[in-house]
Amino acid sequence: MEIREYREYDEADILHLYASAGWTAYTDRPDALRRGFRNSLLTLAAYEGDDLLGIVRTVGDGATIVFIQDILVFPGHRGKGVGSALLGAVLDRFEDVRQIELTTDDTPGTAAFYRSMGLSEFSELGCLGFMRCRM
Repeated sequence: MEIREYREYDEADILHLYASAGWTAYTDRPDALRRGFRNSLLTLAAYEGDDLLGIVRTVGDGATIVFIQDILVFPGHRGKGVGSALLGAVLDRFEDVRQIELTTDDTPGTAAFYRSMGLSEFSELGCLGFMRCRM
């Protein structure tokens, strides 16, 4: 597996990846997703040869805050270290940034994964998060 910057947007691959995760809020608006990729701080992809395994996409200023917007791995490649490699690459790239944040589904497996990567829940840090989410 190789982790490298995702520079050339391949809409078919990306829509397939997001659909495989059931993220229809993205696949229903492909133009917005394309703009989101274009405006991202950094997007990394995991490849096996030419096959896309997953991506991690970040937004922010890269100096004081980085927000992990999306991290997705194709279902057939989950549990094989792809997500860990992608997230680890972001954490390494931005090791001097004070705040690296993300929001995610509230499931025991998801929480365990992020804790295993050294992240803490906001409540453990004395923080409270807010969001406005249009469905």
